[in-house]
Amino acid sequence: MTISKAEISVPAAVKVRITSDALTVELRDGRAVSVPLAWYPRLVHATTKERGDWRFIGKGQGIHWKELDEDVSVEGLLAGRHSSENQASFKRWLDGRARNK
Repeated sequence: MTISKAEISVPAAVKVRITSDALTVELRDGRAVSVPLAWYPRLVHATTKERGDWRFIGKGQGIHWKELDEDVSVEGLLAGRHSSENQASFKRWLDGRARNK
């Protein structure tokens, strides 16, 4: 028996909404994916202004927050993957923010 991988197309993101507790991304195929903001600690600790300062990358295959140094891929959202940043890295980032305030 031969098993082949299914070709899965990842639709582009077309809209992003962020509330105090969720990240919601609307996709070109009409779906919307909403995940807890807690999955992305940098977004949780960001100001409303910083959360709103994003851009699409890879023709909508991801979202980038330059000031937060955070990237979220549509593929990751669809797969249910949260941030994979380790605690030490996150702590360094958080400490750096505290020093710069």
